[in-house]
Amino acid sequence: MRKKVRVAIIGVGNCASSFVQGVEYYKNASKDDVIPGLMHVDLGGYHISDIEFSAAFDIDIEKVGKDLSQAIFSGQNNTVKFTDVPKLGIKVERGMTHDGLGKYLKEVITKAPGPTADIVQILKSTKTDVVVNYLPVGSEEATRWYVEHILAAGCAMVNCMPVFIARETYWQKRFEKVGVPIIGDDIKSQVGATIVHRVLTRLFRDRGVQIENMYQLNFGGNTDFLNMLERERLESKKISKTNSVKSQLDQPIADRNIHIGPSDYVPWLSDRKWAYIRVEGKSFGDVPLNLELKLEVHDSPNSAGIVIDAVRCCKLGLDRGLSGTLEGPASYFMKSPPRQVSDSLAHELTEDFIAARGAYALDSPAEVAELVALADPPTTS
Repeated sequence: MRKKVRVAIIGVGNCASSFVQGVEYYKNASKDDVIPGLMHVDLGGYHISDIEFSAAFDIDIEKVGKDLSQAIFSGQNNTVKFTDVPKLGIKVERGMTHDGLGKYLKEVITKAPGPTADIVQILKSTKTDVVVNYLPVGSEEATRWYVEHILAAGCAMVNCMPVFIARETYWQKRFEKVGVPIIGDDIKSQVGATIVHRVLTRLFRDRGVQIENMYQLNFGGNTDFLNMLERERLESKKISKTNSVKSQLDQPIADRNIHIGPSDYVPWLSDRKWAYIRVEGKSFGDVPLNLELKLEVHDSPNSAGIVIDAVRCCKLGLDRGLSGTLEGPASYFMKSPPRQVSDSLAHELTEDFIAARGAYALDSPAEVAELVALADPPTTS
């Protein structure tokens, strides 16, 4: 019998739907298949089909009490359906609300009645290995509440949202004390607005163009964008996206010259996201050089493959007795890891982690700088 990766989900929204669908869609993939959005079909000895869903938590009356296979297509979920999911035998349990239900979400979501489920007992009794956090943006208190329960249950965690846990020393030490790993924070999609913006910023830097101004504007039609109309919930999201892009600059630019963040909610877009990116720079002779693009993606499937890889890396961490933030995988999968490096180096460090070779942890700023220089030597003209 192959070992399994037992995964619990907090928040059965569009991203959870694409994640669950993806595991079903690719469960029979051959080890030699190349699957868009996955690093490997068999990652460190774990096939996609080795992911088993053990528990799920939500507060929506349209989802609580249903089988996970049904809940992922219920309520306000509007992502693309690319496969049927058979009954999983996993009932969606009533989760904790705290600040997870914002002003605008309250207009379209009715909270399920009844008490919050015994999270710790459920995670323990289902032998959950890894918990994936898909709470809405701005759920600061709810996330911390769940983290305490995840630690009490002794589970690993993949934090897909921009509440800073894995990058913070306090929480790193808490995970180390319990002896379990975490990968976070804020999932970086396969080809999303942030990764495209990072690559463009890196391109300008490597080709010697001095960046003067840039923006990234995003809008879409899922509940994530509806939730983010509440601007006070956006602080951590804007910090996460902005710092991820700024980390690729060699010369800082003033805050007023960089704007990155959600812009608006357009219902008819459903789970599609449109991103507009503009970068203005100064080239040889102080001549202007500007770049502008539009990216269109289905938002939730765009991150699902990353999560499939991340939960398997977390399980490898558990198998190897690692604890705290897994910095190599975090740098590749997340917008806000403990330390930012180039995407090519992050990929290399993650492959090293999967293969259990080399120094796949980032030990010091000096070592990071040296690795970055080796991986991405500066371009000279």
